[in-house]
Amino acid sequence: MTRRIPVAVWWIAPAVTLLASMSLYPMLFLVMSGFRSTSGDWTLRNFTRMAGDHMLGQAILHTAIFVIVALILELACGLGLAMLVDSIRRGRGFLRTAIMVPMLLPPVVAAVIWRLIYNPQFGLLNGTIRAFGGDPSGLTWTNGEGGALLSVIAVDVWEWTPFVFLLVSAAMQSLPQEALEAARVDGASKWRVFLDIELPLLKPVLVLTAMLRGMDLIRVFDQVFILTQGGPGFATETISLYIYRTAFRFFDFGYAAAMSLLLLVIATMLARALARQLRTTA
Repeated sequence: MTRRIPVAVWWIAPAVTLLASMSLYPMLFLVMSGFRSTSGDWTLRNFTRMAGDHMLGQAILHTAIFVIVALILELACGLGLAMLVDSIRRGRGFLRTAIMVPMLLPPVVAAVIWRLIYNPQFGLLNGTIRAFGGDPSGLTWTNGEGGALLSVIAVDVWEWTPFVFLLVSAAMQSLPQEALEAARVDGASKWRVFLDIELPLLKPVLVLTAMLRGMDLIRVFDQVFILTQGGPGFATETISLYIYRTAFRFFDFGYAAAMSLLLLVIATMLARALARQLRTTA
């Protein structure tokens, strides 16, 4: 006797098939492209080439610096803002809305805004310094090799700290107030209450936020492309931007596919490490 297939399976089958084809086919095409040479032969040259690519190493280093610095700053600023807003009695709703505004902007729009702000001639930053009697002639922001990467990181921190604030603020609303009140009655200071009670309870949310932001930061492209295009020189080149140049400027799609697979492996390893940490803290 044949077993009847539930009706729900027939309803969801088209959507599942469409999503699977949209996910599996590009992945298979990416893998096949990575193992093909420009002449169409199967080869490992694209992968062995990465070991001696100094520019790829620099791009990975810049990406790692970007991820680590931006993630630390966003978590610290988001947690600090959540604690500050939570301690305010009046105007809390307005502050929450105002803090969320940068996150509502598309990354390209935010990058264009900050490109105008960073402009050495008529930008808001240098103009403000001039208004207070300072000399901003030496402040090139995205045009100097020393501070270009930090300037791009500042834009990402400005735009995505509200995301961290949103998650942490929501988690703080669900903290057990009885434990907090008991600690205050026992004479614990605000700092001690935060370190001993609030921070351990917020740790799972912070780890989850770090995983979500880390996955987004490791493939950063928009801000770098709009603000610096990887310059000056090679100072802000990230791995996503390097893959883009390799594929669409030099038309070396096989090598770009191989680097994309490397980026996928790095992102997967980071996600697994953070997911393992999340399981231990949950």
